[in-house]
Amino acid sequence: MTDSYCVLDLETTGLDPKRDRIIEIGAVRIRNGVITDTFRSFVNPAGKLEDRIVALTGIRDTDLADAPYIEDVLDDLLAFLGDDVLVGHSVLFDFSFVKRAAVNRHRVFAKQAIDTLKISRKYLQALPSRALGALCEHYGIHYRPHRALDDAIATHELLQRLKQEFETGETAADFEPSELVYQVKRESPASPRQIERLHRVAGEHGVALSMDPTHMTRNEVSRLTDLILNGSLRAENPDDVQSCPSSGNEG
Repeated sequence: MTDSYCVLDLETTGLDPKRDRIIEIGAVRIRNGVITDTFRSFVNPAGKLEDRIVALTGIRDTDLADAPYIEDVLDDLLAFLGDDVLVGHSVLFDFSFVKRAAVNRHRVFAKQAIDTLKISRKYLQALPSRALGALCEHYGIHYRPHRALDDAIATHELLQRLKQEFETGETAADFEPSELVYQVKRESPASPRQIERLHRVAGEHGVALSMDPTHMTRNEVSRLTDLILNGSLRAENPDDVQSCPSSGNEG
């Protein structure tokens, strides 16, 4: 296995890349087993954070108010990751969020990757948990949970420990990268007419929008408008607007 790669970790508003948003990116570049560069950015999700996400990450709306939107930071992230092998703990999760953002903005994002969670599940079955925090405790790795750059650094250190303990001639194949597969079709941004109609409908029904529709897709705005019109979103529950599911088309 190569000792040169990039580790990626994201903090998001939820677990579903079809409807949830990236709020923090952390990445580290590794050369010959050593960190040579880092990438870190908050990302404005164009809406308010739920209390559970604030409690989990410590990230607040004020931290994100002046942060770039994903379309403004995506090219820098892709350039940082370059052609490197990607490493992550449940790496397909982080890949899927970036892949969706890339496809929606006509960017290509394909990766060979190594998943420390997959390796841990195979070789550390006796542990009660293979969550990143539990594995860091097991190996004595310094860990600040649910902050992207700290998680990325911890994942790099975890991979090095796993390699030291388990990578031998017979098991080396388990540490080789494999192609990540996440199928997604591009979603077009909402049109000015759609956005105008959404604002009008929300105003007529007294619903406060907690997301900026200029950063939503056509399907998201259409779905949200329908929810308001059929009474699923009401004036007394404005925060429900943020968590409405996307009706995006999936490949």
